[in-house]
Amino acid sequence: MALLELTGLSKSFGGVRALREVSFSVDEGEIVGLIGPNGSGKTTLVNTVTGMERPDAGRVRLGGRDVTGLPAPSAARAGLARTFQSPRPFLHMTALENVAVGALLHAPRVADALRAAEEVLALVGLAGSSGLPASALPSERRKRLDLARALALRPRVLFLDEVMAGLNPSEQADGVALVRRLNALGIAIVYIEHVMKTVVTLCPRVVVLDHGERVAEGPPAEVLADPRVVEAYLGTAGA
Repeated sequence: MALLELTGLSKSFGGVRALREVSFSVDEGEIVGLIGPNGSGKTTLVNTVTGMERPDAGRVRLGGRDVTGLPAPSAARAGLARTFQSPRPFLHMTALENVAVGALLHAPRVADALRAAEEVLALVGLAGSSGLPASALPSERRKRLDLARALALRPRVLFLDEVMAGLNPSEQADGVALVRRLNALGIAIVYIEHVMKTVVTLCPRVVVLDHGERVAEGPPAEVLADPRVVEAYLGTAGA
């Protein structure tokens, strides 16, 4: 049985249909790529699954449990976590305090949350920055802090939303290694990304959205050669 099952998810904003009956699943321990051109519905899908938006139709099941439409705190408690394209830390708080806020979801005491936060910061390579305010961290480290905050929620499924954007090749290589380490811990990952080199490296299976619809699914090499995918990214020849 799949760990995460999305069935017929649809979402509209006014007259704009952002998702059109999107269905796919994620197995235990799997890394699934989610790609598509800008405006294809990727972030809306993440928002809908993780409780920031409520779907108009369709179901979300996690470990066999119906979690459709749960508000974000309840979705996080169930095991769904996400990062953001633009990290949103509490700028006046230290890195340790930022992560401890997330850890409090499961930790019974503040001291326990702080210990858990220290462990997560070490995991993502930020142990040396734990006492710095988030405002003092450069872009790449803010991305890691955003990831640490999500990991502190102890997710079963983690949505990584463009964590490689704006990183140089060395930072991307470090990011790929980190995603693999997280996956080795048993966390299933939905990897949303425009940096195709990392998608091909990390994802045995890729789902493609275009105009809110799933237009392709399969191994990266096959998907990226699919005429529907080429058209979605490049447009019709001569257009």
